Amino acid sequence: MTYDFNDKQIRILQVAEKLFAEKGFDGTSIRNISKEAKINIAMVSYYFGSKEKMLESLIIFRTSDLKMQLENLLKEALAPLEKINKLIELYVARINKNKGIYQILHFELSSKKRQINIKSFTEVKKRNLESLQQIIHEGQENGDFAKDVNVTLIPPTILGTFFHFQMNRPYYEEVLGLKTDEHFDNYVYNDLTKHIQKTIKALLIYEK
Repeated sequence: MTYDFNDKQIRILQVAEKLFAEKGFDGTSIRNISKEAKINIAMVSYYFGSKEKMLESLIIFRTSDLKMQLENLLKEALAPLEKINKLIELYVARINKNKGIYQILHFELSSKKRQINIKSFTEVKKRNLESLQQIIHEGQENGDFAKDVNVTLIPPTILGTFFHFQMNRPYYEEVLGLKTDEHFDNYVYNDLTKHIQKTIKALLIYEK
C-alpha cells in the first residue's frame, strides 16, 4: 500500500507528528493540528477524516520508501552477513531519524485505552521480516548461518538495544562523555550500530 501525499498533506502530517509526540495522541485535537499547520480544519478533516486515520497515514508517510530500499539491498552482490550489517545500519538510521513516530506508536500500542487500526504498521513489519528471512535463508543455504536462528526475534533484539540506549540518554551522555546532539548521534551511527551488528552476528554464525 503506497500513497502520494501532496505538499499540504505532508505539512499536516509533520505538524501532527510533532504535536502527537509533545502532547500525546489524546492531548492533540484536529483543531490543534489545523491551527499549527495554518490549514483550515475542514481541509484537514477532508484529507484524513480522523486522528486515527491520520496516524495511519503518518506511518505510511514515514515508511513509504523502506520497501524499495530493502528490495535494492536484497539485489546487491554482497555476502549474507554484509547484507545483514547494511540492513542494521538502515534500521538504526531510519529509527533515529524518525524517533517521533516511533515514540507515538510505542505509547499507543502499549495503551489499553483505544483500539487503533494499525494494519499499515503491521504490514510494514511483516515486509521487513520477510526481507530479513530471505537474507538469513541465503546465509543458511551457504552454510554461513546456523539453521536454528529465531528470525522473528532478530528485529526486537536490534530495536530493543537502540530504544534502551535512547530512553536512557542522560545516563549514557554522562558515562560516555557525549556532550552534544552531534556527539550522541555519531555514537549511535558508529559505536552502537557496530555493537548491534556484532550481537546479531553472534546469533547467526554457525559454530563449526
